[in-house]
Amino acid sequence: MRILGAVAVIVLLAGPAYAQTPNINLIPEMQSKTPEEKEAEAVRDKAYKESLKKIPDAKASSDPWGNVRGNDTPKTSAPAKPRTKTGSTTR
Repeated sequence: MRILGAVAVIVLLAGPAYAQTPNINLIPEMQSKTPEEKEAEAVRDKAYKESLKKIPDAKASSDPWGNVRGNDTPKTSAPAKPRTKTGSTTR
Protein backbone atom coordinates (compact mmCIF):
# COMPACT_ATOMS: atom_id res chain seq x y z
CA MET A 1 0.00 0.00 0.00
CA ARG A 2 2.89 2.34 0.74
CA ILE A 3 4.41 1.66 -2.65
CA LEU A 4 1.15 2.49 -4.37
CA GLY A 5 0.98 5.80 -2.45
CA ALA A 6 4.59 6.65 -3.33
CA VAL A 7 3.93 5.95 -7.02
CA ALA A 8 0.82 8.13 -6.90
CA VAL A 9 2.81 11.02 -5.36
CA ILE A 10 5.54 10.70 -7.99
CA VAL A 11 2.98 10.68 -10.82
CA LEU A 12 1.20 13.72 -9.39
CA LEU A 13 4.50 15.63 -9.10
CA ALA A 14 5.79 14.58 -12.53
CA GLY A 15 2.62 15.66 -14.39
CA PRO A 16 3.12 19.44 -14.04
CA ALA A 17 6.84 19.09 -14.78
CA TYR A 18 6.09 17.19 -17.98
CA ALA A 19 3.56 19.83 -19.00
CA GLN A 20 6.21 22.57 -18.74
CA THR A 21 8.60 21.00 -21.25
CA PRO A 22 8.63 22.92 -24.54
CA ASN A 23 7.31 21.23 -27.63
CA ILE A 24 10.20 21.84 -30.03
CA ASN A 25 10.23 20.26 -33.45
CA LEU A 26 13.88 20.07 -34.46
CA ILE A 27 13.14 18.91 -38.00
CA PRO A 28 10.25 20.98 -39.35
CA GLU A 29 8.69 19.93 -42.59
CA MET A 30 10.02 21.97 -45.47
CA GLN A 31 7.13 23.87 -46.96
CA SER A 32 7.90 25.24 -50.38
CA LYS A 33 6.39 28.51 -51.51
CA THR A 34 3.94 28.69 -54.34
CA PRO A 35 4.90 30.70 -57.44
CA GLU A 36 2.43 33.40 -56.40
CA GLU A 37 4.07 33.69 -52.97
CA LYS A 38 7.53 33.87 -54.57
CA GLU A 39 6.38 36.60 -56.94
CA ALA A 40 4.74 38.58 -54.12
CA GLU A 41 7.94 38.33 -52.06
CA ALA A 42 10.03 39.53 -55.02
CA VAL A 43 7.73 42.54 -55.49
CA ARG A 44 7.95 43.32 -51.75
CA ASP A 45 11.75 43.10 -51.80
CA LYS A 46 11.98 45.36 -54.86
CA ALA A 47 9.70 47.96 -53.24
CA TYR A 48 11.77 47.81 -50.05
CA LYS A 49 15.03 48.35 -51.91
CA GLU A 50 13.53 51.26 -53.85
CA SER A 51 12.37 52.88 -50.61
CA LEU A 52 15.88 52.57 -49.18
CA LYS A 53 17.28 54.49 -52.15
CA LYS A 54 14.94 57.40 -51.39
CA ILE A 55 16.37 57.98 -47.91
CA PRO A 56 18.89 60.86 -48.02
CA ASP A 57 22.33 60.50 -46.49
CA ALA A 58 22.79 62.36 -43.20
CA LYS A 59 25.75 64.65 -43.86
CA ALA A 60 24.86 67.39 -41.37
CA SER A 61 26.38 67.52 -37.92
CA SER A 62 24.45 65.69 -35.25
CA ASP A 63 25.31 68.23 -32.54
CA PRO A 64 22.00 69.39 -31.03
CA TRP A 65 23.70 72.20 -29.05
CA GLY A 66 25.72 73.47 -32.01
CA ASN A 67 23.59 76.59 -32.49
CA VAL A 68 23.62 77.44 -28.77
CA ARG A 69 27.38 77.47 -28.32
CA GLY A 70 29.43 80.34 -29.66
CA ASN A 71 32.16 79.80 -32.22
CA ASP A 72 34.84 81.33 -29.96
CA THR A 73 34.50 78.79 -27.11
CA PRO A 74 37.04 76.00 -27.10
CA LYS A 75 35.72 72.53 -27.80
CA THR A 76 38.05 70.89 -25.27
CA SER A 77 38.49 71.99 -21.69
CA ALA A 78 41.83 73.20 -20.36
CA PRO A 79 43.73 70.74 -18.17
CA ALA A 80 43.25 71.25 -14.43
CA LYS A 81 46.06 72.56 -12.25
CA PRO A 82 48.00 69.82 -10.46
CA ARG A 83 47.24 69.55 -6.76
CA THR A 84 49.50 68.62 -3.91
CA LYS A 85 49.06 65.44 -1.88
CA THR A 86 46.84 67.19 0.66
CA GLY A 87 44.56 68.55 -2.02
CA SER A 88 45.35 72.21 -1.49
CA THR A 89 46.77 74.46 -4.18
CA THR A 90 50.21 76.06 -3.98
CA ARG A 91 50.57 79.36 -2.10
